[in-house]
Amino acid sequence: MKNIVLFGPPGAGKGTQAEVLKEKYQLIHLSTGDMFRYNIKNETELGKLAKSYTSKGHLVPDSVTNDMLKAEVERHLKKNPNGFIFDGYPRTKAQAEVLGSFLEEKNTKVDAMVALEVDDEILVQRLLERGKTSGRPDDANEEVIRERIAEYYRKTDILKDYYMAEDKYYGVDGVGEIDAITARLSKVIDTL
Repeated sequence: MKNIVLFGPPGAGKGTQAEVLKEKYQLIHLSTGDMFRYNIKNETELGKLAKSYTSKGHLVPDSVTNDMLKAEVERHLKKNPNGFIFDGYPRTKAQAEVLGSFLEEKNTKVDAMVALEVDDEILVQRLLERGKTSGRPDDANEEVIRERIAEYYRKTDILKDYYMAEDKYYGVDGVGEIDAITARLSKVIDTL
């Protein structure tokens, strides 16, 4: 079983690459962004709570995210998967510790954090372009985009140090054609 944390700032291409990698390696793709968008669109209690944070460019509290993700992992473990791609989770050291402990209870572990590294100005342009077609209001406002990127660096980028200390961090250039980025990611995953 391979468990990969796919990491990077908003607009780095995590969702695009996760879709390709899940097929290539037959992994389950768990995107907290997709989970939140589903709940927001369907106006569930979780969705309303999540929206109160994401509409301001802030992260949803750990307790909500942890419980949601654990339930998804449990549901998929029953199918005996080859592993998981965690996309958008963990985002904090506390979440990383919860994930590590939870996976240990399930007799598995995080094998690697693979981070897509992209310059901030490229991220802003990517997200503004995506905002033209995605219908996502958080992608249409440059001020909110810049706050999301700043929030990533304030709260999430510290995970780089966490996984480096475990010798599980791999940085990958996230700029270029999708196939070229996939090849760079695969080179790392194939060594695990």
